[in-house]
Amino acid sequence: MKVVGLNLDIIWKNKTENFKLIENELQNVEADLFLLPEMFSTGFCMDASEVSDRNNESLEFLKKISKEKNAAFCGSAPVEQNGKFYNRMFFIRPDGETAFYDKRHLFSFSGEDKVYTPGKERVIVEYQGIRFLLQICYDLRFPVFARNNDDYDAVLYVANWPEKRVGAWEHLLKARAIENLSFVFGLNRIGTDGNNLFYQESSHCFFADGKEISQKQGNLVNAELNMEELKDFRSHFQFLNDRDPFSIKF
Repeated sequence: MKVVGLNLDIIWKNKTENFKLIENELQNVEADLFLLPEMFSTGFCMDASEVSDRNNESLEFLKKISKEKNAAFCGSAPVEQNGKFYNRMFFIRPDGETAFYDKRHLFSFSGEDKVYTPGKERVIVEYQGIRFLLQICYDLRFPVFARNNDDYDAVLYVANWPEKRVGAWEHLLKARAIENLSFVFGLNRIGTDGNNLFYQESSHCFFADGKEISQKQGNLVNAELNMEELKDFRSHFQFLNDRDPFSIKF
């Protein structure tokens, strides 16, 4: 499976322009699955009442571009539902079938936990024979939540992870791949947001042994997820069989 992530310099609080920018960046690009950063339509913004989707704006855009490119799309956006705000990660198939994950670990350092409502479910979706665990940014710091119970093959992290802490981002992505014997694709944004935080190019895809398998061209990050290679690796190194059993209470 070919996966392409877009290192997007998100335009602050401007959905229409971000939608145009994404379409332009991906105009002549082909993939089976495209990844967009956390809050790709607005930037990582705590003004939830101002920026959150009330009419499925980001979802409808994803459905439209997914159908046009005949590819799955995944990324997160701020959403209002029943008077609450969520940082919601969508996974859209070309036929319009939709799954979503609400960010579980809200970034208290920025006050996200005071504005948005945490999700209560771990979400895994299957597409073209690969099982994907959906995760958002700060979730990366919590390995118990992402522990592979032999129920997924790849983890997708979409993020707004600033340059000043980018070392943690890159080390933890590799760690999640190694400890879970899985592909890990971490897509970060680039540029400067409305809070004057800078984001350097730092998107990566790692194989289960910690080796980087992504290639970069312009603002695109490309990776091939080869399930036969992963199955062979897991059959040789059966570390998941020795994992500790546990359950998580929400």
